[in-house]
Amino acid sequence: MVFFRTALWALVIIFAGVLAWVSYQFTRSAGPGGEEPYGVDFALVDASGQEITEEAFRGQPTALFFGFTHCPDVCPTTLFELDGWMQQVDPEGDDLNAYMVTVDPERDTPELLSGYLSNVSDRIGGITGEPGAVAEMVQGFNVYARKVPLDENDPEGDYTMDHTASVFLLDENGRFRSTIAYGENADTAVQKLRNLIGG
Repeated sequence: MVFFRTALWALVIIFAGVLAWVSYQFTRSAGPGGEEPYGVDFALVDASGQEITEEAFRGQPTALFFGFTHCPDVCPTTLFELDGWMQQVDPEGDDLNAYMVTVDPERDTPELLSGYLSNVSDRIGGITGEPGAVAEMVQGFNVYARKVPLDENDPEGDYTMDHTASVFLLDENGRFRSTIAYGENADTAVQKLRNLIGG
């Protein structure tokens, strides 16, 4: 009994230590609410094929969405709604940036991303690149993304992507401020964007 109690306390102490370490790492890497820029440094390409880095998220607030061009409904819906909200809070397009980072860089070339986004909005830029580099950026922004085969018996065949569907809101210094959830009330989403740009 004494051994069991000692072992249990040891597990509690180890678990608390792990939680403290994870919390420290999350804060150190600019978790939500931190004073450092959110996410990680990256060097990818935009929808015109030009290099883009984390510096694109500096200078003015940014709405950041992670999606893919073969997405049947969540991505086009989110982008369409985001474009409408941006038209309300920043009609001239001077105060707010927006980007979609692909979670499917194997298929989403700059050309494909450009054509896809231009059908939805002229206000939302695209980000893609080499799959490994995109995966590091996605993971560094604490975004979930996973390839899902459409046919379980053909894992190398056609696929879709499961992914985080929220829009991340970053301030002019690239710091995390809030999210807009998929399906969030439009008035709430607009107010979050107004708060972000200070309007």
